[in-house]
Amino acid sequence: MSHADSSDRRHALSLTPVSRETEQRLDTIVALLEKWQRTINLVAPASLKAVWTRHVADSLQLLPLVGEVRRWVDLGSGGGFPGLVVAAVLAERPGADVTLVESDSRKAAFLREAARLADLPVTVLPARIEQVARSIAPGVEVVSARALAPLPRLLELTAPFLAEGATGLFLKGQDVDNELTQASKSWRIEAEIKASLTDGGGHVLIVRAAEKLGLASAGDRGNSQGGHHDG
Repeated sequence: MSHADSSDRRHALSLTPVSRETEQRLDTIVALLEKWQRTINLVAPASLKAVWTRHVADSLQLLPLVGEVRRWVDLGSGGGFPGLVVAAVLAERPGADVTLVESDSRKAAFLREAARLADLPVTVLPARIEQVARSIAPGVEVVSARALAPLPRLLELTAPFLAEGATGLFLKGQDVDNELTQASKSWRIEAEIKASLTDGGGHVLIVRAAEKLGLASAGDRGNSQGGHHDG
């Protein structure tokens, strides 16, 4: 029996409409999520009843921000948000290629099975982000992350993608201004904040570019930027 509320599904899809085919792919993803959630904590249990608004629509709102892209990387994909949801939309675009990076082997197994059942253009990399970022960054148009790390750390992880010209889409909470302030101590950031469609205190941070300050002395970072370390 599904935990999801049908009224929540209708509400979510009214906020972020998609094609009938994409709806079917999303239904497949949500059904598998509910099944696997019994043994693996993929999302917060309390959020299951509103899974369509809290997770699906929250992910879908990213797509209109970047236009007709095809090559997307999602970092720390976990239960598949936003990565699987993005792939469900991009499946209708010829040549689409969505890479999900998730170091937890059980979550990576879920992502692979969801991608198989929903017939998504997905590659799952069960690896740490630092191990694969540089090798997969060329040609990527968008790099996304949700609840992965504070912005200073997130910029470190996504720097190889941003340097190649990718746009960063980061789902953030109400503390986004403070995170930007902290990050700007070490980074020159070109960014825009959009209010979330699904969460009154949430935001989408769109990062167009980010350059590490004092990059010429990166080898001496421990000495030159010790005062700006954010843990």
